[in-house]
Amino acid sequence: MQSLFQILMLILDVVWFFIIVHIIMSWLINFEVLNLRQQFVAQIWYGLNRIVEPIYRPVRRILPSMSGIDLAPLVVLIGIYALRIILANNVAFFV
Repeated sequence: MQSLFQILMLILDVVWFFIIVHIIMSWLINFEVLNLRQQFVAQIWYGLNRIVEPIYRPVRRILPSMSGIDLAPLVVLIGIYALRIILANNVAFFV
């Protein structure tokens, strides 16, 4: 069961990483440091969108419209952190 705990923590770490990369890339694209007309950048961007958008979609339905400010990544990151805390505090269940 310890391996199940480690696998869950690994999945949460990978999702956390994808969200952080998506946030940083969105900033770089908005500030025109990265250009979506470059094929490599566009492939990474659209690939990341396919990964994180299904995670963001339910959160965006719940959150009110904020006039262009997207708080879904922040809410998801807080949720992942909360899940990590819950799993770490209940590690005895997995042993």
